[in-house]
Amino acid sequence: MQLTNRSKVVSKKEMTFAEKLYFPAILGGMGITLKHFFKKPVTVSYPEVKRDIAGVFRGQHTLKRDEKGAERCTACGLCAVACPAEAITMTAAERKKGEESLYREEKYAAVYEINMLRCIFCGLCEEACPKEAIFLTDRIVPSNFERDGFIYGKDKLVEGMNENRVDVTKRQTEEVNEFKKDKHYAHNK
Repeated sequence: MQLTNRSKVVSKKEMTFAEKLYFPAILGGMGITLKHFFKKPVTVSYPEVKRDIAGVFRGQHTLKRDEKGAERCTACGLCAVACPAEAITMTAAERKKGEESLYREEKYAAVYEINMLRCIFCGLCEEACPKEAIFLTDRIVPSNFERDGFIYGKDKLVEGMNENRVDVTKRQTEEVNEFKKDKHYAHNK
């Protein structure tokens, strides 16, 4: 009993002398090689030549500082809760006297770690943060041979005071910029 009409009759025909020598197959392969030899290569020599990155690319995380240099993160934990991969862990601590210039609020993240092996770079941590403390930059996360090198702590995440400041204005929508201009909200003061 046949289920379909797609069956084919297979014939075992003998190969000719030229086919036994594989000359047509070798010449066909050489023709394809010669055709691709003169085409422009599609690969990019990465470290020397860098490709253009799209504006919506989400790469390495950074913990932002405010205009005065204080860390914005208040260890509220919303980024860790929003993370679907559970890659963010933090430990909150109380600010001591004399640390007013280091941290904006009374509570700060004493330990803030992101496991880059678990992170899926979805950007939900960025959206969940009420203080605009964490952003995904256009920097590519460097490769490493050790697993411990992919646990990013505050030493790798907090941006420097003057050098390598990340400009996040191009990532913000017009609605966010309008909201930031309204000084009635405590967030904008």
